[in-house]
Amino acid sequence: MEDIKTLVLGLGNLVHSDDGLGIHAIQSLTEDPRVPSDVVLLDGGTQGLSLLPHISAFQRLLVIDAIDVGEAPGTLLRVEGKALEHLPGKASVHQLGFADLMVALELLGESPEEIVLLGVQPLSTEWGTEVTAPVRNTLNRLTDLVVEQLLSWKFQPAPQAL
Repeated sequence: MEDIKTLVLGLGNLVHSDDGLGIHAIQSLTEDPRVPSDVVLLDGGTQGLSLLPHISAFQRLLVIDAIDVGEAPGTLLRVEGKALEHLPGKASVHQLGFADLMVALELLGESPEEIVLLGVQPLSTEWGTEVTAPVRNTLNRLTDLVVEQLLSWKFQPAPQAL
């Protein structure tokens, strides 16, 4: 059976309070024994398009990010498949959003075969090094969801190319 390369990418800025969510989640996952040993965890920070060569080698991509879609602060969000195409360009709270990164991968013909975005609605992205209470309260559940997704992928066959 072919090894499927899986990347968990945390996006965010640690000095903009809730925007640091993805980075905090990656830090938590690096210490989580439930994460399969063949999964790569990457702190993508706010690197934007410079992440392209790091992503293109993977068949499965799980992204963790603060996503502002107008929900209640702390709301967990899951977006995958065709729904990623309809994610508003400014949903990611970074200047160059997740949607821009996905468009670039698509244009280059280097999109991972499976992409899941797990996010949390931020309360604040103002200056600050701590996430707000609503986001902090969902961090454990978010890491549980990441592990659940990774384990479900581990036992799924590789997607077939069309």
